[in-house]
Amino acid sequence: MSLPTVEIPISVDPRSSSGSAGSRAEHPSHRPASIPDFALDVDESAPVSSLDLPSTTGGPEHVRRRSELSHVQAPPAPADSIELATLAPRAKYRLNSRVQFAALCYSSFLQGWNDGSTGPLLPRIQRNYGIGFAIVSLLFVTNCVGFLSGGIINVHLNHKFGFGKVSRTGALLQLVGYVMMAPGGPFGVMCAAFVFTGFGIALQNAQANGFVGSLKEHARVKFGFLHASYGLGALVAPLVATYFSATSHWSFHYIISASIAVSNILLLVAVFRFRNQDDVMADAGQPAEEEGAKERLYHQIMRLKEVHYLATFALIYVGTEVSIGGWIVTFIEQKRGGTASAGYISSGFFAGLMLGRITLMWLNRKIGERWVIILYSLIVIVYASLEVTIWVVPSLLENAVAVSFVGLLMGPIYPILMNHSTTILPKWLLTGCLGYIGGIGQAGSAVLPFITGLLSSRFGIVSLQPFIISMVSTMIVIWAIVPKVRRIE
Repeated sequence: MSLPTVEIPISVDPRSSSGSAGSRAEHPSHRPASIPDFALDVDESAPVSSLDLPSTTGGPEHVRRRSELSHVQAPPAPADSIELATLAPRAKYRLNSRVQFAALCYSSFLQGWNDGSTGPLLPRIQRNYGIGFAIVSLLFVTNCVGFLSGGIINVHLNHKFGFGKVSRTGALLQLVGYVMMAPGGPFGVMCAAFVFTGFGIALQNAQANGFVGSLKEHARVKFGFLHASYGLGALVAPLVATYFSATSHWSFHYIISASIAVSNILLLVAVFRFRNQDDVMADAGQPAEEEGAKERLYHQIMRLKEVHYLATFALIYVGTEVSIGGWIVTFIEQKRGGTASAGYISSGFFAGLMLGRITLMWLNRKIGERWVIILYSLIVIVYASLEVTIWVVPSLLENAVAVSFVGLLMGPIYPILMNHSTTILPKWLLTGCLGYIGGIGQAGSAVLPFITGLLSSRFGIVSLQPFIISMVSTMIVIWAIVPKVRRIE
């Protein structure tokens, strides 16, 4: 059925009859050349039907053809709407970034919890199994096996499976270790469990450091808070472990550890969802960086002498840190007449560690991060003689205060080390390099306490303090030869 055709009259202003001749020639109705912008659009050849009429009354009387509308553009979007459209994804990126970083801090908290648990429980483990310093130090040896294995294989696992899956696997292995420890079974089972926890922590540590080191914004500050979270875990753990060390079921401390490990797994899965690092960072608004050749990653990393300098420094630092936190309780009990409550002194050390990583950031930037490590180490050894006072002065209270100050001054060193690594190592190898450095460093948390145990079995626990002083001195020497700037490839 054909629709009725309606003729639309086109009025012409008589005043514009003097318009251009070209306009009159084109339009027999002598339509003016200037047509209002709100005119309707009609086809050149088709008649206007009733369906083409405007639905509102009192509409415009002039009609413009499509051929005359080609120059008409849509009005620009208001500036406010453009700004809102830009701010909306920024807010989402910021939220995602904070959630991701919080998940990594929680994982770091559990790593600190693990390292802070051993010291207060060592005397009880010795009494429970009837073993001496040398045998109980095997816990550190097996832990070292796990740390080294995890740190080295992390490069391959990260390349093959990606950030999310490797972090989840590390957290799961850490949980397996705690489940094995909780019943307080044979000493051999305890040693095997330390392999699992060491391997799992090494993977998580490597992934977290590589992730934060790859951030383009606030990496230095986030390194400080990431490792302060470690200090917080190491602060809280001795408070709980000291309580359990005085009970008949001392190994039940690891039930709490397992509970925290379960929540850590759930959080890592919920936040990162088995994705690789580039995909995770894209959620926070950071595009993926160009990568170097994937082949022969181990060869590329191992031929960097900077990596080995930094890894050796990390090994000695972490080993010194854990030796103090782990063996200071035994030292205080045997040489200062402390009771089981001496475990709280270990908390004092890690409290100083945590505070130093947060409160001394401004001083680190003011002095310069390269020089501040040497300064803090010299203060610990020589100027304030804090370690010497622990060694010589037979005062329980003074020793506790000195240990806390040692933690305060040693706290910023590890975050500075990791941040400096990001400035001198190739970006495309950063995750693998930081994983290797972190893995070797975590191995130090087993190697040096084991050496301390051997020295204690031969010379007594009093050998702890001269050993610590010698290790801090070695740190200064190694740091002096670490390159200041990135090598030009």
